[in-house]
Amino acid sequence: MRVSTTWQLWLVRAFFGLLLLTGALLFRDYGVSVDEPVSHEDGAVSGKYIAEKLFAGFGQDDPNVSVITPLFRHRDYDKGVVFELPVAGLGRLLTHGNSTHYFLMRHLLIFLVFMGGVWALYRLIWLRFGHRMVGLLAAALLVLSPRMFAEAFFNGKDIVFMALFTLAIYTLARLFERPTLGGACLHGIATAAAIGVRMPGVILVAFTISSLCLLACFPGPSDSVPRRRLWKSAAVYLAATALAVIVFWPYLWEDPLVRFAQVYSRVSHYNWGYTNLYFGQFVPADQLPWHYIPVWLLITTPLPYSLAALLGLGYSLYYLFRQRLASLRTPVGRLDLLFIGWLCGPILMVIVLRSTLYDGWRHLYFVYPALLLLAVQGLLVLFRAVVKHRRAYWLAISLLVVAGVETARTGIRMVQLHPYEHLYFSFLPARMVEQQFERDYWGLAFRQGLDWVMAHDSAPQVTVASDVPDMVYANVFLLPALEQARLRRVPARSAATARYFIANYRWHPQPYPDSLGPEVYTVRAGGIKILSVFRRP
Repeated sequence: MRVSTTWQLWLVRAFFGLLLLTGALLFRDYGVSVDEPVSHEDGAVSGKYIAEKLFAGFGQDDPNVSVITPLFRHRDYDKGVVFELPVAGLGRLLTHGNSTHYFLMRHLLIFLVFMGGVWALYRLIWLRFGHRMVGLLAAALLVLSPRMFAEAFFNGKDIVFMALFTLAIYTLARLFERPTLGGACLHGIATAAAIGVRMPGVILVAFTISSLCLLACFPGPSDSVPRRRLWKSAAVYLAATALAVIVFWPYLWEDPLVRFAQVYSRVSHYNWGYTNLYFGQFVPADQLPWHYIPVWLLITTPLPYSLAALLGLGYSLYYLFRQRLASLRTPVGRLDLLFIGWLCGPILMVIVLRSTLYDGWRHLYFVYPALLLLAVQGLLVLFRAVVKHRRAYWLAISLLVVAGVETARTGIRMVQLHPYEHLYFSFLPARMVEQQFERDYWGLAFRQGLDWVMAHDSAPQVTVASDVPDMVYANVFLLPALEQARLRRVPARSAATARYFIANYRWHPQPYPDSLGPEVYTVRAGGIKILSVFRRP
């Protein structure tokens, strides 16, 4: 039974209204991440491909179209563009070639998709626990997750995938509750949208078929759905997913099965070719130790969330094992099993398969809502201990108070870190982070560095070099047009000819040589040095 009152409904509306207002006030504050220009190109290339298919001779006289690479000559020709394609289209319609306006619009759109994921998590928790306020608690925890909040403005891959994956899990939970053909079709479209952002979305297909089989093999006392309808729902779901994946993914149009298999194979054997700074050592991305993901998850997630999730996971497993097969005949037991699989399954897969990973645990952000689901379960365990168990009363109340205080402190730290909330480390001191782990691998601080350089040098031409030139390139787009015209980017191999050198510390955690000139400007986040500007005489 789902509990809802008028005041709760208004509180939920106020929460999401305030979240929207917050996004509208903050989206201009972030730099351009190193991936964003490439992602924009992915969308533009697919958009040109579609337009040429629909309209013969499209863009032949338009120089802005002719410079776009044809799809099959593009480096990332086979990437899903569910998000990038409409963003590129809106950019062409609304920003008229203004790069600053385009990337700011893009940041706002990513945040709106993130809001959709927050809403899906809220609905999912309400469906599981039957209370709006519990759902709102989970939504608040997601917003008060510093790295997720910051990346909700610029990470158009992992955050968008997380949001769409959560939405698809919600449509699956609704299908659990009421297996209809319409619900199966809607869930298929949601699954296809997730797959169209990242290939690991195919996990949803396994979750769905397994869940429907579970429902068919272990019907509960209140389940009156005939098995035939379940099999029909499964067939409709698979058909809707396949059709929507093809529609959403232009690269697949000409030969869907063969090309999808090729993409899957390429993703499965992807080799990044670079290294990660992990515990002070540069480790190849395809040779990471098994604990890479658990460690990164722990050090970048607020500690109360992680501890509450462990308690919730333990309680859920205890409940499932205690009830045994009987738990599979209840909606609660099925959902808990789904949530455990959502969190643990992908993590175990990348450990066992020794997948190529980089930039922390960003590729597994989509499991984070499951962690919050279990964290809410853990908090409810403590709350019930306060209400029902006198012996555990003071321990439980103390833990809840400490968790509340630490969560409030996380919110304060987010304000202090802004706009570098993605540099949040839960309990590590700044000096240890600088020596042991990667810092601003997105390159957002380059915006602040370039702004400083252009504001303090009035020369007609300002030369800038960096050991990560792509990060300079990305953030030039946010400079005013006159400043863009004054700035000249110097290749890394010719850095000695540039007056300014901007250091990121990604692959160079140690101090830079004196030959670059004195350090004239520094950007820090939470005491962590994330960018330095050196100037030659």
